[in-house]
Amino acid sequence: MARIKAISRTRTAKTRQLQFVWRHKMMKDNGQTTDGKDVEVIDPGLHNRRGYAPDYFNAKLKLNGVLWVGNVVVTENASDWYLNNMDKDKAYDNVILAVVGNADTDIINSEGQPVSVMPMEIPQEVAKQYLILASDQGQTLCHQNVKENITRLTLRSWLCALQTERLEWQTEEIRRRAKEFGCWDAAYFVTLARTFGMGVNGDLMEQWAKSIPMSVIEQRADDLFQLEALFLGQAGLLELDTVPERFQHDALNEGYFAKLRNEYLYLAHKYSLQPLDGKQWKPMGKGNNRNPHPVFSFLSNMYYQCKTSLHAMLKCETMTEVRNLLKVSATPYWQTHNHFGAECKTCAKQLSAERLNLMVINAVVPMLFAYGREMAQEIYCDRAFDFIEQCKSEKNSIAKHWEQYDVKSEQAWQTQALIQQQHEYCDKRQCLRCRFGYEFLKGTKKLEGYRNMVIEPDLFAELY
Repeated sequence: MARIKAISRTRTAKTRQLQFVWRHKMMKDNGQTTDGKDVEVIDPGLHNRRGYAPDYFNAKLKLNGVLWVGNVVVTENASDWYLNNMDKDKAYDNVILAVVGNADTDIINSEGQPVSVMPMEIPQEVAKQYLILASDQGQTLCHQNVKENITRLTLRSWLCALQTERLEWQTEEIRRRAKEFGCWDAAYFVTLARTFGMGVNGDLMEQWAKSIPMSVIEQRADDLFQLEALFLGQAGLLELDTVPERFQHDALNEGYFAKLRNEYLYLAHKYSLQPLDGKQWKPMGKGNNRNPHPVFSFLSNMYYQCKTSLHAMLKCETMTEVRNLLKVSATPYWQTHNHFGAECKTCAKQLSAERLNLMVINAVVPMLFAYGREMAQEIYCDRAFDFIEQCKSEKNSIAKHWEQYDVKSEQAWQTQALIQQQHEYCDKRQCLRCRFGYEFLKGTKKLEGYRNMVIEPDLFAELY
């Protein structure tokens, strides 16, 4: 029989919860198949997250005392086997057990052989814990549970996994940029530009970097004034209405604003450039240095001095070399101004140590890791891990939030792990994929007010 092309399966909420119980062996007792075989789970198998093919590979089970090794499918209804065409796909022929919430039919594989079916219920205690987790206070209680019940070894192990996961995600983003531009140097420039957005303007900085063809930047790379005009103008910051009214008179009298604007209009006409809306930029940084204008001054000077070169960055073998490479001063006008027409003695004349730290964490380390993976050069991947271990932890709201639960970031890799935890698990309510969620659901934290709660059969499935 010809193999049917694998179809991505839709996993219902109930299916995901059954898989969670199976994966962590949280069922109360050994099960029994619909044809009367006793089931002893030795190893639930390796979880497959791809969305097709069996859910668990290389599971080890005993059926009536006989050891079986093979794959397992976990689904809400036995009839899902046919709904998802698993009866026609040879990838499912080595399934030794189908674990179901509702055994509504027998199962036959593509070779006409019967597949053992084992009904399984979600334990009431797990359901109660999940009901707590799904409540308005659930996340706070889960994080409190981290503080009270999770060992330091478990915490460190999970944070290490999260840091690697974040690096993998950043690698995919960089690969996407490299493919889009057809050039790793361009991907590095965009990644570097994002770090100057300081979160609030990160996406807009990427949009800005992509709006200027690299060929245009390269043609003007030997003229700092033209680079600054190009960068500020493309950001939409050379329009008079982006200058606060109280500064407009001085900005026009100084003349520098007009010179930059005229230069940009010439370049925009020559290269058919369309600037961004300059009013989109949000304040970032601290004190008087919250305006985006100096950012483009630093970037233009970095490019002018070849400090955005991927080749130059790859040659850096120590953290000192990386920081020396990235160090740059603002262009002369921005050493005395934080906005057009607004002189300021406290403006940032050079990149701060904190900003350099963020650039290493969010641009250099991911780029080294991604490039090393793509080019199969482990030396760069090892260097990425070495550099991030030398970086100080970031100061942000996520790190501050976790500190109150005794999860403190002493190094940058830990902060990166917590960012991944918050963005990909807590914010998206991916409790069933989270180690913290698992520790909570297995009942390490039980609340007296919920002990006698009665769970309706379908209520747990509706919560996720």
